[in-house]
Amino acid sequence: MNQFIFRLNSEDDFKTSDVLFDANIAAKDQYTYTFYRKPMRLYQFPEMFSYAGLDLFYISLMVFFADRKIKRKLSDDAWTRQFKIYAPVLEVDKWNENKDLLERMISFLSGDNWTFEFRKRELTSIEKKIEKGIKRIKKKIVIDKFCMLSGGLDSFIGAIDLLKTNKNVAFVGHYGGGKGVKPFQEIINKQLISNYQLDNKQFFNFHAKPLGGIEESTRTRSFMFFSHAIVLASGMNKEIELIIPENGLISLNIPLTNTSLGSSSTRTTHPYYTDLLQQLITNIGLKISLWNPYQFRTKGDMILECQDPEFLKNNIEKTMSCSHPDNDWKLRGEKPSHCGYCLPCSIRRAAIEKAYNEDSSSYRVPDFKMSNKAKVELNSFKTGILEYNKQENHSFAIQNAGPILKDLGRYCTLYERGMDELKSFLDKYD
Repeated sequence: MNQFIFRLNSEDDFKTSDVLFDANIAAKDQYTYTFYRKPMRLYQFPEMFSYAGLDLFYISLMVFFADRKIKRKLSDDAWTRQFKIYAPVLEVDKWNENKDLLERMISFLSGDNWTFEFRKRELTSIEKKIEKGIKRIKKKIVIDKFCMLSGGLDSFIGAIDLLKTNKNVAFVGHYGGGKGVKPFQEIINKQLISNYQLDNKQFFNFHAKPLGGIEESTRTRSFMFFSHAIVLASGMNKEIELIIPENGLISLNIPLTNTSLGSSSTRTTHPYYTDLLQQLITNIGLKISLWNPYQFRTKGDMILECQDPEFLKNNIEKTMSCSHPDNDWKLRGEKPSHCGYCLPCSIRRAAIEKAYNEDSSSYRVPDFKMSNKAKVELNSFKTGILEYNKQENHSFAIQNAGPILKDLGRYCTLYERGMDELKSFLDKYD
């Protein structure tokens, strides 16, 4: 069991035995996160962020810290790890009541076994500062919806569709330690601001990273990403919808081949995970509803049905869908770009070609031939398509990544359309 004690300040003197890591989240030599870096941006919210929202935010940082610190290959099966988290929270009773639900949700998301033990804490000095600032500043931001904005194609379409009907939207992004995503996020933000006459204050982009992380799979990153938006939304003093735009095929996280079963496979928006997260959000008293409007749409559908097709087409190459855009930047000093052969890139290329018959985006390996890894990926995708063609009942395949508790028939139809979309693209390459 990998035991972690977490603290939010140096005055916390909690102790227990057999602890692997004793971490102070607020210590700059242990964790870097930018949520409080620009306090004036936070003062514009109508109310102080709820205790439940703050607790969820810090729990997500703790989980992400632990996830990065323990290598999967050192576990008995070279994958599944055992974690116990000692977490300080503002509302102990509330979290003890939802302990089993939290453990089930995080365990499903990461593919590990998690347990939590909670203890009481008080507001930190930075939280008290934010609370005073929110009470002092009279001019408040008016927001009707929140939307995740990653810099990818799906979230860009989600933003466009929202802004065609309501401009009172706050967009929340997150960038990691590399340089591959942030420039694309900044470009997309500028395009949206210019085209829809938005205020820069509607865009929030955060960074959070434990220092010295050694595990690269980081399946819990999405929980941390979403929690930034959830804690912001908790300060709106009304019921808020949080939009999580993602095409349904990726959301289902169906392993196309055995290569998709490991670190490259995530459950970021899997319906079972988002249902558990929604249940947790409701149980802890937050008036926030999660919604993926593209749950039953392929990526090609999303492009074809976009509410501002001309704006999308003119800017589609500025979005970033690749799972590892930093690779060549790190190795050869090249600018971050799409690799062209990972599964997210392949689904992107299939969707764009379905919609436009051509794709002007830049790919490092556009033909699957200039890289041995690209050739391996293409062969594995082809094998996956062959296996898909042999399937008599897709209801079993779509539940490889997790249970589907409702709308099974609709998910099967989505899976078939998504796979056919991908197959049409892959058939062009040998």
